[in-house]
Amino acid sequence: MADSPGDRILVTGALGQIGSDLVSRLREVYGQNSVIATDVQDQGDFPAPFLHLDVLDRDSLRQIISHYSIRTIYNLAAILSAHGEKDPDLCERVNLGGLQNVLDASREYGCRVFSPSSIAVFGPDSRPIARQASSLNPTTIYGVTKKKGEEMMLRYWENYGVNARGIRYPGLLSWKTVPTGGTTDYAVEVFNEIQAKGEYTFYVREDTRLPMMMMEDAIRATLMLMEAPSQGLSQWRAGYNVRGLTFSAIELATMIVAKKPGVEMRYVPDDRQKIADSWPEDLDDSPAKQEWGWRSTYDLEKMVDVMLAGFA
Repeated sequence: MADSPGDRILVTGALGQIGSDLVSRLREVYGQNSVIATDVQDQGDFPAPFLHLDVLDRDSLRQIISHYSIRTIYNLAAILSAHGEKDPDLCERVNLGGLQNVLDASREYGCRVFSPSSIAVFGPDSRPIARQASSLNPTTIYGVTKKKGEEMMLRYWENYGVNARGIRYPGLLSWKTVPTGGTTDYAVEVFNEIQAKGEYTFYVREDTRLPMMMMEDAIRATLMLMEAPSQGLSQWRAGYNVRGLTFSAIELATMIVAKKPGVEMRYVPDDRQKIADSWPEDLDDSPAKQEWGWRSTYDLEKMVDVMLAGFA
């Protein structure tokens, strides 16, 4: 299948944390009307073109692909980690059933596919640093769906030629959108809360260290991967590790206090601590660097400066 984006681009889950920023960037690159945003939620004030779509509705998905001459699909419709543990059946249906519908339709209509994976594919045995080839032993239903999703995409590539690609996103940080049920949401919530209340209670221990990435870098990595020639991608094409930055909760808090003296920080771990403890503290992303030129652009201080300015 061709590597070019084709006539039009479809984004599912466009109202989510990644989707809103990705749609904006894609429209800057390819034109407003070339990117069809869809979501199961109401449009609200999200810019058109926008369509209501449930990725579990196979017929509607195919109709949209056919009618709008879609050639590239960014499948961002998903149930995230914290919500997934509360409703595992829904998590499986959306994350795997929705992905299979997208892949089946892409096989039929010749579309390229991007569908994100996650560091949740790793288990405690990957700590402290998860390598690209580390064993995938997820302990959450969300992680299981992402592992199986990678396997499904690779199978569709090998068996049917569906040009499917993915990235194992770490925790994503953005001041533009509200977090939507991820375990790493504290790294965004803290900025909103200290601006509103002058204090924040972390729901993880102060020594909890997890990989993170600014949304700007995540979008850039996504487009870099989708623009890379297919022949240059390896067996990791369905789930490349990408490293942004890594820090502990207390390192984040200390940097914030240095920039904004007087704010108060507390640590009261809840059930999300168990999920955090099952994920790696850092990532090795050598294949992404070697195969399609990935490099991150943020360190902790730069990230904190940008987030504080964004929430001001």
